[in-house]
Amino acid sequence: MTRPATTSGTTSGTTSGAAAGSVTADREHALTGPVGLSEPGELHEPDEPDEQIAGRATGGIGAGAGFGWLLVVTGAVGLLAAATLLVEKILLLQDPTYVPSCSLNAVISCGSIMNTAQAEVFGFPNPIMGVAGFAVVLTVGAALLAGARFRRWFWWGLQLGVTFGIVFVHWLVVQSLYRINALCPYCMVVWVVTITLFVAVTAGNVRRGVLPGGRAAREVADFAPTIAVGWVLVVAALVVTRFWDYFSTLLPG
Repeated sequence: MTRPATTSGTTSGTTSGAAAGSVTADREHALTGPVGLSEPGELHEPDEPDEQIAGRATGGIGAGAGFGWLLVVTGAVGLLAAATLLVEKILLLQDPTYVPSCSLNAVISCGSIMNTAQAEVFGFPNPIMGVAGFAVVLTVGAALLAGARFRRWFWWGLQLGVTFGIVFVHWLVVQSLYRINALCPYCMVVWVVTITLFVAVTAGNVRRGVLPGGRAAREVADFAPTIAVGWVLVVAALVVTRFWDYFSTLLPG
């Protein structure tokens, strides 16, 4: 008679344990469901970027290898163009009769631009800012490839830097096309690089949750390559339209 009682007690205990386990599982699901915990005591929304969640947990926000390589490549190309412009400017200062390597004719003429006030907006040659800025971009890209993670304020700083760059570059575009009436090949390389950097950094900061915007903004950020290419094409169209008399002479026939 005692044996059935023992079995019943065991069965009852097992059932109670299963029920308790179910309650515990339900509680855990409630905590990790639509609004869950990425770390103990830390809530996140269901569509919150994984990099943002990891960033709060580790104290830094990283980026993928693709983004790191983009910064390295654009930083290196921009640095090379800016450094070349700076060397040409120094040579021109040393010898006013020097003809820069990128001065080919009346339209493609770096020298015409270098001798204007727009080439020294802040009292020193503009390429100095380019050398410093692109060196920073190159360094950040290399650090990201090495696994570095940066605080939110750092990403904001990078965003401010590329935003200043894109505004300044477009001011220079206007000056070159409609005031100075000349083109500088090395400058145009910087234009393309700066547009690419601005779109990539902004899209990355949106995806990482550094910039506000939510899911809609992140969906737009997915089209970053298309946006960058379209932007560059618009600037190219402005260049061709402005100097069509020159470019039309290059067409066959």
